[in-house]
Amino acid sequence: MTRYWKQGLMILIALAIFVPGASARPYFVGGFYGPGFYGPAYYGPGYGWYGPGWGYEVATRPATGKVKIETKMKDAMVYVDGGYAGTVGTLKTFQLRPGTHDIELRTHDGRSFYQERVDVIAGKTAKLVP
Repeated sequence: MTRYWKQGLMILIALAIFVPGASARPYFVGGFYGPGFYGPAYYGPGYGWYGPGWGYEVATRPATGKVKIETKMKDAMVYVDGGYAGTVGTLKTFQLRPGTHDIELRTHDGRSFYQERVDVIAGKTAKLVP
C-alpha cells in the first residue's frame, strides 16, 4: 500500500510543478494570452489578471487633448492640418494629439471663413469661438 501512496504523491508533485493552474497565468497585452482572453474583457482597462497594482498591464493609452468648436453654423466643414475631419455638428468636441494644429472652418460651398493655429495640450480642452 505504501508503494501506491509514493507513486500517487510523486504524480501530484509532478503535476503541481509542470502544470501551473489558471490563477498563475498573468495577462500580457499582445502576449501569449492576448487581450480578449484574460484581460480587459473581464476586469476593464488598467487591470491585469491579479488586479491593479501588480504591474502586468503594460498598454497605455496615448495622451490626447480636445478641441471644442462653439458656433451656430453646424453645417460648417472642419479641416485639421489641411485634411477634412467632418462638420461642426457631428464633431462638436474632438481629440487631437498634443502639438500645434491648423484648424480651418469652411462653408458648404468651400469658402474659408475661419482659420486658427491651435496649441493642443494633453488632458486639456482648447475652445474655439469663430
